[in-house]
Amino acid sequence: MNETLFTIPLTKVIEEFQFERLYESSDLDQILIGSADLNRPGLQIVGFYDYFDNQRLQIVGKVEQTYLEQFPGEKRYQMLERLFSKKIPALIITRAMQAVPEMLELAEEYDVTLLRTEEPTSSLMSALISYLNVQIAPRMTRHGVLVEVYGEGILILGESGVGKSETAIELLKRGHRLVADDAVEIKRVSSKTLVGSSPAVIRHFVELRGIGIIDVKEIFGIGAVKDTESIDLIIHLEPWEEGKQYDRLGMVDEFTNIMGINVSSLTIPVKLGRNLAVIIEVAAMNNRQKRMGYNAAVELNNRLMAEMQKNMQ
Repeated sequence: MNETLFTIPLTKVIEEFQFERLYESSDLDQILIGSADLNRPGLQIVGFYDYFDNQRLQIVGKVEQTYLEQFPGEKRYQMLERLFSKKIPALIITRAMQAVPEMLELAEEYDVTLLRTEEPTSSLMSALISYLNVQIAPRMTRHGVLVEVYGEGILILGESGVGKSETAIELLKRGHRLVADDAVEIKRVSSKTLVGSSPAVIRHFVELRGIGIIDVKEIFGIGAVKDTESIDLIIHLEPWEEGKQYDRLGMVDEFTNIMGINVSSLTIPVKLGRNLAVIIEVAAMNNRQKRMGYNAAVELNNRLMAEMQKNMQ
């Protein structure tokens, strides 16, 4: 359950976006990207380096390129030398523009990777930031089951043996999809979004007591599994306790905090004869209604209040 910070090799980023390699640094295989923030070094080209973060990927677009082309080679060399001397992870030229000669010269002199892409600058930055946010997102692992039910990502938590995996199998039979069983890797990809997945080694496998390990993809088909899913609702399963008061109206919203994000949650007591799969289906649809602005409990309360006022007149 420990949150961990992650990095991604620069080589993996290059392969994902199919960057053209104009110059490869000697330590390219060892360079790790640990920030999703990017930088367009316009201010640095004119000499302003306050608050400059040399760990960020540097993006040169048409504006920076056009500005540099206005100067003679010696001046361009002076303007770019300090940037390359900061040992940035890489400099990426967009729109398939021709690198000015001084870029190639300084990349080799300071051993800095120089890349190029045909993508427009804004499109590249948007896609690259989204990709890095997912790849290096803070993450943790929780013991539980993650399923997709009617488009809602449902994280089922509870003590071992309470029936999480059995419930997941019943949901699969009803046409829903499995994301992870037993161990759920959770990434915080933004300030509001958690995404869950399964560790690669156990992906698509489920453990059922008395039967053993089953391969969901092979038994139920490829349509019964999904690699990742956002976490929209957390359901805590717990053994039914006689005398304990359980929420019967749903007027008060409950939340579970995971890595600083509050996720809507429910506590469902497990008792012999209860169809948990059906209950979770209803919970998923009800949660979706709430996110779309309709709350059945509030609607009923409003009707009751209106009826009481009517009778008092």
